[in-house]
Amino acid sequence: MLVTLVISTAAAEESPNLGQALDAETIARVDYAVLPNGDGLPEGSGTAVSGATVYRQNCMACHGEGGKEGINDRLVGGHDSLASERSVKTVGSFWPYATTIFDYLRRAMPYQTPGTLSNDELYAVTAYLLYINGIIGERDIIDAESLPRVEMPNREGFVWDYAPE
Repeated sequence: MLVTLVISTAAAEESPNLGQALDAETIARVDYAVLPNGDGLPEGSGTAVSGATVYRQNCMACHGEGGKEGINDRLVGGHDSLASERSVKTVGSFWPYATTIFDYLRRAMPYQTPGTLSNDELYAVTAYLLYINGIIGERDIIDAESLPRVEMPNREGFVWDYAPE
């Protein structure tokens, strides 16, 4: 996927200082997409064991110990609650694809410094989140091959209406 940013000369003259041209290196850092089937996943791997350390260092301050009771979104629990009056939307109860977890973490987390975790750290913290939600084992290796095969509890709760050209 190629990101293209076009600003007309007239618009730039009318509204100066509204941005800057992006060089190829900057575009390459954000020019990626991970699809539910795993297309776009990078090399690397991790387990929940190593992910626990990454989580403590980068995620716990906002999401709490074990993904509960933090100042930001709860990440654990809520299984079988979506049809109830008090649904709890978490990684384990709501997200339909495990690949989306990796993609979101890579784009947006840690909140203060997105894009700073290595691929191995991202796979590890993804594995940790899957583990604390009871979806994978503590020592299961998560990588570009295994992550798309993870069956999320709410996988059938969404309708996939994407037909590639």
